[in-house]
Amino acid sequence: MIDREKVLTVLRKRFPGSGADQIAAAANAIVGLDEEWEEISEHEHDLGYHVSVQCRDICYLADEMERGAQFRLFRKRGS
Repeated sequence: MIDREKVLTVLRKRFPGSGADQIAAAANAIVGLDEEWEEISEHEHDLGYHVSVQCRDICYLADEMERGAQFRLFRKRGS
């Protein structure tokens, strides 16, 4: 779950000229993403990026992962 107070803090710092109502609306939308999206990072081994020896040369994600980048993957929940 996303911490609403942390989101509010980041939004206030990033958008200092925004009104409190705008910041609150943006925070509510971000916090509400948990209901629409689910994290699937634990399935990264099922994505197939490691199947082809050529994938590293043509696949951005595989190349970045090989360099040590970390990703959090999400998919939109079905309705």
